Amino acid sequence: MDRIRNEAIRAKVTTAEQAAAYIQDGMTVGASGFTAIGYPKAIPAQLAKRAQAGERLGITLITGGNVGDELDGVLARAGVLRRRYGYQSNKDLRALINEDKVQYIDTHVSHVPYMLKNGYLGDIDVAVLEVAGVDEQGRLISTCALGIIDILAKYAKKIILEVNETVPAAVEGMHDVLTLERAPHTQIIPIVHPDDRVGSPYIPCDPDKIVAVVYTDGADVNQNLMAPDADMEAIASHVIRFLKGEMEAGRLPNPLPPFQSGVGGVANAVLMGLAKSDLENLSVYTEVMQDAVVALIDAGKVKSACGTALTISPAVRETFYARLEQYRGKIILRPQEISNAPEVIRRLGVIAMNTAIEADLAGNVNSTHIGGVSIMNGLGGSADYCRNSGLSIFSTASTAKGGALSCIVPHVTHVDHTEHDTEIIVTEQGLADLRGLSAYERAQRMIEQCAHPKFRPELRDYLKEARCKAKALHGIL
Repeated sequence: MDRIRNEAIRAKVTTAEQAAAYIQDGMTVGASGFTAIGYPKAIPAQLAKRAQAGERLGITLITGGNVGDELDGVLARAGVLRRRYGYQSNKDLRALINEDKVQYIDTHVSHVPYMLKNGYLGDIDVAVLEVAGVDEQGRLISTCALGIIDILAKYAKKIILEVNETVPAAVEGMHDVLTLERAPHTQIIPIVHPDDRVGSPYIPCDPDKIVAVVYTDGADVNQNLMAPDADMEAIASHVIRFLKGEMEAGRLPNPLPPFQSGVGGVANAVLMGLAKSDLENLSVYTEVMQDAVVALIDAGKVKSACGTALTISPAVRETFYARLEQYRGKIILRPQEISNAPEVIRRLGVIAMNTAIEADLAGNVNSTHIGGVSIMNGLGGSADYCRNSGLSIFSTASTAKGGALSCIVPHVTHVDHTEHDTEIIVTEQGLADLRGLSAYERAQRMIEQCAHPKFRPELRDYLKEARCKAKALHGIL
């Protein structure tokens, strides 16, 4: 009962089965969660149970980021999902999307709140929100992911709360919630330093919209990160050496601008490399904070870090939770509309580091599709940072499929980030600084610095043939 300090909301505690009855066929449902953290678990199980019992039940699901298998996977396998908005990473859902059995609309992370507020995706009939608790005024205390929970709380017609008691109550106070008004009344985001707090630790919520509250005790099921391999460590060393060179040349200040890092082993390895480097007084303004952010804080390299989700792997979660009081003043969780705001990213001159599936000789990057036709995950927030950052870095291994395929190609099969937005491409082979280069110069640098040696002859032949066919390479590369 300490989790729900508002008596009127406490009176709405019920079973997951009764709460799930508020969701009916054809509805649009919004759910909390970001990078498999803070997503509802009990209500999706009940929806799947109803569908498997023969009830006609199909919904549109909107989330801010990818969520765990207990939401996307359970609903996908039960045939409940008809339409899906927001980043996803579930293998069963991905299969249905690629078979055209679920309509998937990929969206920039910063755009999802805007689209919801303006009604571009229709009404949100029910929002299912996982929270750590509710304060005396009825305001919501989020878990370790904010995402679009503030937008859903404000704009959904009805709200179901899942109060997850496995999340330590000590997360209270870690959040900084600023919900922007709809245009043209959108206010300025007054963040001029990464650790500026500009909102409230709580999420405003109309108690009358809360129709049911369910207690849960299921832990988030995210993945342990791979230990950095030789390729990841090589990429990290190339990036760190480059950043040091930029500082020495006066093109980057000392201390460096804040870092943003994408999700996954390579991104985590780069930040781990920073923790082991001699760089000091670092800062983090990102979308997702992984294990390396905690390591940076522990190493004294970073005084504070902020993002919309804290995706700590199961391997270190217990230790992190045990020391949560120490981290609470150093980690800030913000709504994704703030963490991914182009205004703030540009003002802070963020160094953006994201991953690619493949990159081409012009510098175009594919982050989402295999072979140009099969969706992998989604665009996420990489473009929010890439387009607006002070410096944009994309990393990938030089080869895939055990070395059978080159990840540096003449033309990417799908363009997520154009040559106009990418500046640095790095593989384990080396780093290509593409700033200020012509089309031909970019192609040469990509081949000689980033491509695997066994694929360089073919790429050189392609470049030579392209030059012979046209007086200029623009449009051919």
